[in-house]
Amino acid sequence: MSGHSKWSTIKHKKAATDAKRGKVFTRFATEITLAARNGGGDVETNNALRLVVNKAKAGNMPKENIDRAIKRGTGELEGGEIYEVLYEVYAQHGVAILIEVVTDNRNRAIADVRHTVSKYGGTMADAGSVAWQFTRKGYISITDEVDQDELFLIVADAGADDIQYSDIAEIYVDLENFQNVQLALEAADIETDEASIIYDANNPLELSSDEAVQVMNLIERLEDLDDVQSVYSTLELTDEAIAAMEGA
Repeated sequence: MSGHSKWSTIKHKKAATDAKRGKVFTRFATEITLAARNGGGDVETNNALRLVVNKAKAGNMPKENIDRAIKRGTGELEGGEIYEVLYEVYAQHGVAILIEVVTDNRNRAIADVRHTVSKYGGTMADAGSVAWQFTRKGYISITDEVDQDELFLIVADAGADDIQYSDIAEIYVDLENFQNVQLALEAADIETDEASIIYDANNPLELSSDEAVQVMNLIERLEDLDDVQSVYSTLELTDEAIAAMEGA
């Protein structure tokens, strides 16, 4: 899971750049609509909605945009149907990739994904040929400074599988204990930056720096697509590969 952790740290550093691209509000709106559709429009009772609304506010998304996205999710405002789609891909060097897409236009989404995958050296895979290489897990990140020993005891007692520290604290947990860990953190007044369900690679693949840069080039281009919410891979990022990426 360290590869996921290291790339998560890099993505946090890229947040300001992403905001300048003008895409961040669109993604927030989609996430808010989806969270409201799945769990209701009350941020007090819908934890997923509360988290993304807080992120949207921190990103200076206007309140009227947030409210409109919530109402779209609850059906109070008309809007196009939102689809959740999972695409499976093989990148160069045998790296498996899962792409989570949330879109109001399936034709546009698949066209964008296919074009990007083909352009940057990957191939589309049949349904099920990639997904078996991943396990669904709960993922929680914390950016505020916390006592590491205290945090470990709290989440371990609640059933977490693993906790990793870099610039942020990242917690991994089986789905059956996911809510328990969230409630334990809430009870301890520890604020979470993100709490979501991810695809965690069962057997990460370590590549040379040059090969890893090739694969990450595809992953980054996929992440830039408007309809793409998350990209997961079996690539294990080494410190050398990260240094090569940052120097590229």
